[in-house]
Amino acid sequence: MAMSFEWPWQYRFPPFFTLQPNVDTRQKQLAAWCSLVLSFCRLHRQSSMTVMEAQESPLFNNVKLQRKLPVESIQVVLEELRKKGNLEWLDKNKSSFLIMWRRPEEWGKLIYQWVSRSGQNNSVFTLYELTNGEDTEDEEFHGLDEATLLRALQALQQEHKAEIITVSDGRGVKFF
Repeated sequence: MAMSFEWPWQYRFPPFFTLQPNVDTRQKQLAAWCSLVLSFCRLHRQSSMTVMEAQESPLFNNVKLQRKLPVESIQVVLEELRKKGNLEWLDKNKSSFLIMWRRPEEWGKLIYQWVSRSGQNNSVFTLYELTNGEDTEDEEFHGLDEATLLRALQALQQEHKAEIITVSDGRGVKFF
């Protein structure tokens, strides 16, 4: 089921593609960019990207306006997302990143709610079963990438609600 993306009004406003010097205006602009990035990635279920891919994607490149956010400004937006806990750099050069439209703790909460709701406490699952199994098809975490899933399960592990374990065919998790 393909959903269309509703671009915010700022996306059609050429100055949006230039970081503004006024501090208040810039804060609002960065908040709008952060919201746009998270909404776009959530709709497209995109969890990782390189800065170069981001620069060429419709996200930061409005072909109709012939405006593109410069790579330095993209880095500022991405760093803002990192400060909010929605982004993790995957390399020292900050050229690729994991984007989390939900923070790991939020994913963990959703997963644990499903476990409790479906009476699966004290059960063991492989990571594959959690994100690709028939039982989770209607859940928002179905299809979640493994890197984000592991971060969510680590958050649950810290809360003593789960334990990441090694099972015969890889990694799994036991819920308490």
